[in-house]
Amino acid sequence: MLPELSHEEILRYSRHLLIPEVGMEGQRKLKASSALVIGAGGLGSPVALYLAAAGVGRLGLVDYDVVDGSNLQRQVVHGTGTVGRPKVESARARLLDLNPDIQVDAFNEPFTSANAMRIAEPFDILVDGTDNFPTRYLSNDVCVLLGKPNVYGSIFRFDGQASVFYAKEGPCYRCLFPEPPPPGLVPSCADAGVLGVLPGTIGTIQATEAIKMLLGIGSPLVGRLLLYNALDMTFEYVKLKKNPNCKICGPHPEVTGLIDYDAFCGVPALRQAQGGVHEEGSAGRDWDITATDLAAKIGRGEKLRLIDVREPHELEISYIAGAELFPLGELASRLPELDSAQEMVVFCKTGTRSRRALEMLVSAGFRKVKNLRGGINAWAEEVDKSLPVY
Repeated sequence: MLPELSHEEILRYSRHLLIPEVGMEGQRKLKASSALVIGAGGLGSPVALYLAAAGVGRLGLVDYDVVDGSNLQRQVVHGTGTVGRPKVESARARLLDLNPDIQVDAFNEPFTSANAMRIAEPFDILVDGTDNFPTRYLSNDVCVLLGKPNVYGSIFRFDGQASVFYAKEGPCYRCLFPEPPPPGLVPSCADAGVLGVLPGTIGTIQATEAIKMLLGIGSPLVGRLLLYNALDMTFEYVKLKKNPNCKICGPHPEVTGLIDYDAFCGVPALRQAQGGVHEEGSAGRDWDITATDLAAKIGRGEKLRLIDVREPHELEISYIAGAELFPLGELASRLPELDSAQEMVVFCKTGTRSRRALEMLVSAGFRKVKNLRGGINAWAEEVDKSLPVY
């Protein structure tokens, strides 16, 4: 039995009601439907806003981050007034302001193998707005095991992708990507950047696909991968087929339950003797140096080599005097320029790329090398406050 619409809801959704493919019955279906949005960031923002505006009756938001000023260039569900607040709380308040007739469940916790089934089970559809491979594989496997559609989106600089992975009707994410890429091969948006409007484009496509799936209308992107380039304003499609040997949706699945997705994707990748699990921007206690400790070494006149593994255009934003530029993509070919007997400190924006550079150097036999924990942003906050944080 579908829920009825109040007079206020009929007025709110009147433009939907005029569309034959939606109408009163379709709008009542949306009111009875539910969607879980994984990630309340760049993609999750437009997805959640438009699903809320469309009248999807119950939305779930999963995220374990807080709003940062650097998010506001693209994460439009948040605002300056919510900087420092948990993203799910910030987003929930905005969505209920947009549409107080819906229910918004906020899950301020990491989406992991331990809680994913519990969180996802009550929802009709999952929308993947994540930015890392472990959670993408986790979201896919949850959907396959629960028999739910997975609306996928991915962004990078000017490029975006979207699809609907639904094992009941077509391929799943593992059919397309059976194995994750090597750790560090694909930079994150935090390292490589992203055009602010790009997640809006891909996120609204995801929201469109979710609504189509919930209503059972149109031709969803099941079995098709949409490729979008903002610079050229081009849309291309790649046909996808089920992999008969898929480890989770094939006829003889090897994956029958949720696994350790960090280990599956090689996170963390740095092989340390005693350093333990690293936090973001850190390579572990045995390999890190703080900004204040590095400043003290420089102040004492100790001989060390500063290796900046950022991209050349980032020097226009901030730099540390005396540092040498070795972009991460060039580091392997330029190892002969480095002396393993000399003490070195590698750094980048936040410590993510320099951690990968450190792994490369350690694998090549370098031992007198440290990672600047938190990168040049930490240097700007703790040592040279004249530099901007970006």
